[in-house]
This record gives sequence, C-alpha cells and structure tokens, in this order.
Amino acid sequence: MFNHKRVCVVIPALNEDKAITQVIGDLLVIRDAQNNNIIDEIVVCDNGSTDQTSQAAKLAGARVVFEPIHGYGRACLRAISALRAPEIVLFIDSDHAFYAEQAIPLIRAIDDGFDLAIGSRALGKMESGALTKPQIFGNKLASVLIKVLWNKLVSDLGPFRAISYNALVELQMQDLTFGWTIEMQIKAIQKKLDIIEIPIDTRCRIGHSKISGTIKGTIGAGIGILGMIVKRWTQQQKNLDCTYPKDQETEDKRIHNVTLKN
Repeated sequence: MFNHKRVCVVIPALNEDKAITQVIGDLLVIRDAQNNNIIDEIVVCDNGSTDQTSQAAKLAGARVVFEPIHGYGRACLRAISALRAPEIVLFIDSDHAFYAEQAIPLIRAIDDGFDLAIGSRALGKMESGALTKPQIFGNKLASVLIKVLWNKLVSDLGPFRAISYNALVELQMQDLTFGWTIEMQIKAIQKKLDIIEIPIDTRCRIGHSKISGTIKGTIGAGIGILGMIVKRWTQQQKNLDCTYPKDQETEDKRIHNVTLKN
C-alpha cells in the first residue's frame, strides 16, 4: 500500500516470457520510505501468448487472467475487471523497457490528488533505440493534435502511468486495441481531470516488439491513435451540437418571459 491506499498493477502481455519475470520481480521489491511494500497486487493479462508467458508470470508472483483475442485495450480491460479493491491502478508494459522503481513518483502523484499521472519518456532519459523513429514521430504528431484541438500540452502517450480507480471508472474506457492510451488521456482532458506528466527513463525492450517491430503493427498503431483523436473530437462536436439548441431554447424562453414582464 501507499499511504493506506491499495495499489494494483495491470500488465498486458503477449509472448513476453523472456521479460515478464524481471518486470514482476522489479515491481514486487519496490518499497516506500518506511521500507514497506508498495504494490499490493499484480494482474497480468495473457493476450493469447504461444510461449510460457502465463507460467512465468505466475511463478514470479502475479495473478494471471486470459484474453485470447489480441488487442492492447482488450487485455487492459480484462485485467482491470479482475482487480481486487483497487484504489490506485498502475499500468506498465511487460517488455522491461521501463524502470519499475520509477512507478513511485507516479503513484505518489495520485496519492497527492492528481487523477492521472503519465510517465513521459520524452521528458526523461531515453536509451538509444528504445523508441523507433515512427514511434517518436507518432508521439509528436499526436501531441501537436491534442494541443491544437484541446489546448492541452502533452509530451508523450506513454503506457507507463498511474490513475486513481475512481477516475478510471469515470472515464469508461472502451478502446480494444491501439487507441487505449490516448483514449485515456483525451477523455481525462475532456472531463477536466487533474493530469500530470512525470519524467521516466526508457531502455531498449527485451525481445521483439509486436507493434513497433513490424510494419503491420506500426501502421495499426498509427491508425488506432489518429482514429481515436478523430473519434473523440467528432463525438465532442456532436455533443456540443446536441446541447446548443436546448440551451438556445432555454435562453429564448428567458428573454420572452422578461419581455412579457416588462
């Protein structure tokens, strides 16, 4: 626990048996200033692995759930549904690209009152080759679009993040694939939640990326991210269009009533 708040970790995983043991092991040794364990529960969602990911995760100390249909969002949703009494939810990838101990400032930010804490790779130190050129370009493009459309400065769509469980429920996450992380950020902006970016360091992942390591994965991720931006902006405009006539009708009635009284 962190200041008496239960901290639960979600790890989506697909064929990561070479890295998952280290990720879980690093999380379980995190301590607070009083040398108490911070992480209460780790749930790994095996997203259709054909290797020993689930067995390795169990042996390392995590609870494993299964989602056979591939999709980052699907795996996250399945893991969330299995959490036990979470108060702070930490998301981290299963490839060992992140430093587990850097979860502490993310978790502390939620304890301090922020709703969402994003681990920004752009603000931290990045090992050469940790992100591909398409990933770097995609992050910058999405950040620019969010700034233009919602006037919110964003430096990264990093998957290493913490969120209060209450905020997570409020966001009603729906994306099943690559748009998951940006859906969370945009919805949080739209709902005016308290968001903070915290620098985190990034190293080269263990193993081969199923997203940035293939042309199909890179294109799919790009479509998912840009598609989510368009979807959220379009939905916001529809909501504005739906509410305006009602507001205008109310204003017209108010003016009419004032006129009658005069």
